[in-house]
Amino acid sequence: MATNIDMPKLSDTMTEGTLLTWHKKVGDQVEIGDIIAEVETDKANMEVEAFDEGTITSILVQEGEKAPIGGVLAVLDGDGSDSPASAEAPSDEAAPASEAPAAEAAASSKPAPPATTAADGSRIKSSPLARKIAAEKSIDLSTLTGTGPGGRIIRADVDAAASSKPSQAANAAAGLVAAIKARTSGSPAPTAPAAAPAPAKAIEATAKEGDQTIPLSTMRKIIAERLLTSKQTIPHFYLHVEVDVAPLLELRKQINAQAEQTHGNKYSVNDFVLKAAINATQAVPAVNASFNGDSIIQFQHVGMSIAISVDDGLVTPVIKEAETKSLLQISREVKDMAIRAREKKLKPNEFDGGTITVSNLGAWGVESFDAIVNPPQSLIISVGAATEKPVVKNGQIVPGLRMNVGVSCDHRVVDGAVAAQFLAELKKLLEQPALMLI
Repeated sequence: MATNIDMPKLSDTMTEGTLLTWHKKVGDQVEIGDIIAEVETDKANMEVEAFDEGTITSILVQEGEKAPIGGVLAVLDGDGSDSPASAEAPSDEAAPASEAPAAEAAASSKPAPPATTAADGSRIKSSPLARKIAAEKSIDLSTLTGTGPGGRIIRADVDAAASSKPSQAANAAAGLVAAIKARTSGSPAPTAPAAAPAPAKAIEATAKEGDQTIPLSTMRKIIAERLLTSKQTIPHFYLHVEVDVAPLLELRKQINAQAEQTHGNKYSVNDFVLKAAINATQAVPAVNASFNGDSIIQFQHVGMSIAISVDDGLVTPVIKEAETKSLLQISREVKDMAIRAREKKLKPNEFDGGTITVSNLGAWGVESFDAIVNPPQSLIISVGAATEKPVVKNGQIVPGLRMNVGVSCDHRVVDGAVAAQFLAELKKLLEQPALMLI
């Protein structure tokens, strides 16, 4: 009996994965718990374990190809007669448990409908169950777009098409009834409401000879989707303050000198920024919240998301219950996450639970910028580089060290006065860093 190896759901936001590496090949024996492949998700590279044992008889998704969650990657055992289409059928059945036995019985008692061909004579890729249901419901497969592996039409595609047919028929019937009533009563037939304007189509570039077209990785695709959603659906506003960081840099120098003689951990400026942001969030808890349709969720704990640059984009792992952790714990945790992020070794649960984000571009010499809110959070902190500049103290122009800190806020949750209060608290802690260590 053939058993499918499906694309697992490896993160809460994952919709598809890219098969990076096969650790097994056709003919290899697989035991439960074996690592059979490596998959790129929207957050990290993850290993796929085998939950069944047997011999791999076919591989349906090759290295570098994408597959949706539940798509069949490979087939175990079988008699060798399973084609990619027939191998897909079990995972294609997304019916409720009460319907599944009936569907299986029907499929076994009747031969699958013959393959449907497109207008140009080419074969339309579809699973046997999809073809069977399409035949029963008189749905032309050539009008559907497949969402299965390699564009294959699966049961969900047919069901979606079938569900739209009654509403179309009902609309037509309603229109006919209205027209008849209008004729018999002498009143004009009601006119259909004007259609809403279609959203503006993005202007896309055209590649010319010599240009390089780089396919979107899973991570880059998710980043694009989430940030577009953020800018389209979240009403942003921005605030900035300039911070005197000379006291912080002096304290850091003293602490690092002592740390070398004890635990050996070296603190970065960002470690102090994170600790200050966590303490400021506790002082102004209204920013530690998310918009939830008809309510606002205010979180009990601070989930501090850290924006970390990696080769193909940006990831935001989370320091969970950050308010309970010391500066040393935060420093060590961030260093560990940064190393594993660049090695793509972070686990999906390490991205969960973020309630506020810090993005620091100071290491690249950026003095000031406005970040995009990381949904569903309502506030992100942008941190620039510490720079030397002339400042006025006691009526005299003297050299100073200044750092620009900003916030980008979701105005549905955070008002300007609340954001200003939070930013003032953050500035106070950075300028008087001993306060955050109490």
